[in-house]
Amino acid sequence: MSTNGPDSHGTTERPRRRGPRAVLAGGLTVLGLYLLVAYLILPWTWRRYERRHPALANAPTLTHTADGIPGDPLNLALIGTEESLHRAILAAGWYPADPITLKTSLRIAADVVFKRPFDQAPVSSLFLFGRKEDLAFEKPVGTNPRERHHVRFWRSSEVDDVGRPLWFGAATFDTHVGFSHTTGQITHHIAPDVDADRDLLIDDLAHKGMLADVEWIEDFHTVRQGKNGGGDPWHTDGRLAVGIIAAKAESPLTTSAAE
Repeated sequence: MSTNGPDSHGTTERPRRRGPRAVLAGGLTVLGLYLLVAYLILPWTWRRYERRHPALANAPTLTHTADGIPGDPLNLALIGTEESLHRAILAAGWYPADPITLKTSLRIAADVVFKRPFDQAPVSSLFLFGRKEDLAFEKPVGTNPRERHHVRFWRSSEVDDVGRPLWFGAATFDTHVGFSHTTGQITHHIAPDVDADRDLLIDDLAHKGMLADVEWIEDFHTVRQGKNGGGDPWHTDGRLAVGIIAAKAESPLTTSAAE
């Protein structure tokens, strides 16, 4: 017996119409979703997008040695003036690296042999945008300069809408001094987990209140492992940490790590 035919009284069943309450509830649901997307989700998405610095468009991912050999990977960036970057890094407990001269080269060699501290030991040069790093900082470990956290920074030519440059950084940890696996030159060898020093510097800056915000750019590195100019293997989760330096770093600090 068909369920769609006439009933015992000879009438045909019709689909039930939605009552006014159901229609109202559906309309309110649609309105709520619209308000959520239009006034919360999309504006938040655009704010995140606009906060990205123009220098990040088509940004490089690797440094190079003076010989053109791929060097350490870029793994963080800071947005701010040069003065604010200096103040923020010093407040975080990192020291500016001395330039490479005959004097500093002889000193670091002797300090490594005799295990003497050298908090501002020079770092070898790596290149980005056709030039060596603009700034370099380090955080010593123990009393021997052969082990240290260090970071190099390169200033972008582009600035954001308030005139701030972006500083691309490559942070790594030196484990020991030895011979380069590619050139045979004396160099520091790095630990393979480059993310650890990226996270360390970001955490040090955040702990001192030197960052207004941090954005993590996923898949900045599509190739997530390789070897640097010294032949040391490295690996990463592919993310780039982008920190906006806090306004408090624009004012002179009363104390610094170098004091």
